[in-house]
Amino acid sequence: MKYIKNIIGIGFLACLAVSCSEQILEKDPVSSFSGQGFYQTSSDAQAGVYGIYDALQSTFRINFSYWGEGRADAVNTNHSGNPLALQQNTLSQDISSASWNNIYETISRANYAIKYIPGVFAGESEFSLQLIAQARALRAISYFYAVRVWGDVPLITEPYESVDQQFFISKTDQELVLDQIVEDFIFASENCRDNFSGDNTRILLTKGAAHAFLTQVYMWRKEYANAIESAEKVIDNSLYSLVPINDWSRIFTSGYSNESIFEVGYNDVQTNSLRVLYAIGADSDYFPSESFRDTFEDDDLRKDLIWDTTEENPRKIWKFFGEGFSDESADPSANNIVLVRLADIMLLKAEAHNQLNETTEALNLLNTIRKRAGITELTLADANGLYGDLESAILHERLIELSFEGHRWFDLVRTGKAISTMNPINGLSDEANLVWPIHEDAINRNPSLEQNDFYK
Repeated sequence: MKYIKNIIGIGFLACLAVSCSEQILEKDPVSSFSGQGFYQTSSDAQAGVYGIYDALQSTFRINFSYWGEGRADAVNTNHSGNPLALQQNTLSQDISSASWNNIYETISRANYAIKYIPGVFAGESEFSLQLIAQARALRAISYFYAVRVWGDVPLITEPYESVDQQFFISKTDQELVLDQIVEDFIFASENCRDNFSGDNTRILLTKGAAHAFLTQVYMWRKEYANAIESAEKVIDNSLYSLVPINDWSRIFTSGYSNESIFEVGYNDVQTNSLRVLYAIGADSDYFPSESFRDTFEDDDLRKDLIWDTTEENPRKIWKFFGEGFSDESADPSANNIVLVRLADIMLLKAEAHNQLNETTEALNLLNTIRKRAGITELTLADANGLYGDLESAILHERLIELSFEGHRWFDLVRTGKAISTMNPINGLSDEANLVWPIHEDAINRNPSLEQNDFYK
């Protein structure tokens, strides 16, 4: 699949496909069509859904890191542009990470699929529901990132097909957008397939993936009982298990591990920017900050798997390429990007239990992750002594375990710790500054949009 922009409306791409169980990254593109004209056969319906995955690749190829890590405390940079603006908290409406174009391209393709797939099949079928469920989950992922990055955003759930439709959409309250996200993920959790053949279980949306994303959404909304319930459906799913520490790097270097729940798939044609972000030792966008390096406990086996600990001032992160990685090439990367994995869900569940004063359950989950890393299990007294309280101990574990995977900034925001953590680093002091500015292109093209308050 190549990245092809639609010639009509907000845009639509369909990619040639044969079966949902086949590799979606091996499909060739077909030309762009209107939704009404394209969706005629079951193959068209599959192709339309694959087109949504294609758009998701563009969305996350670099922004998963800019959005999830760039404004947080684990990274440092010597680069101008996005890396420096995010690190110094000097965001402006012309930086590329302020653009939501790829997110709304993904949403647009999903809206076409959701509307037209039912008409392809004679009556409601299990297969059509599975395709619609994937489309709704992909739309929900897109909106979930949009809400966490920009706050209130336009909520669009129908494809744009006529000049009679309202084209200039104003922002919707983020809580209403989150309601739609939950509704979409619940539909996906009920109607997606349990699994696919082989590696496709990790790069196509399954019921387990829908429950995992629901866990993230419920934690964002501080709905802790709901988060625990959805997390249990992931943890009890036989598809997922923690890999041993000697295979930990393979989660990222090879992909498709048993710990992985959903990955954005890439290959030598559909590439991402992982090398530019992390791996070019002399000139990568990000390297591990001193505060991050200093926060490791003794005997943590993950340290040497994340960066070169023999360097006094490390200039690269080799977590995604393997210990000893030294290729200085700036070529695009074919590694998959792991958006959600089992350790993430276990630690979120631990956090939810702690919020409900269920300390034993929280400690058991926390210590499962710590034990794999070779570090001492904690008692409540230990957690209080080392980190101040159990919540901080869990968040510290997320900082280390999920480092550079695109979670840290969102963790700081949803737990109310962004300002206290980042103020000494870059002066962040205003809650209105926690969201990004809306890119100037969107503001200029849509007179119904208002810039986020902090950036007016």
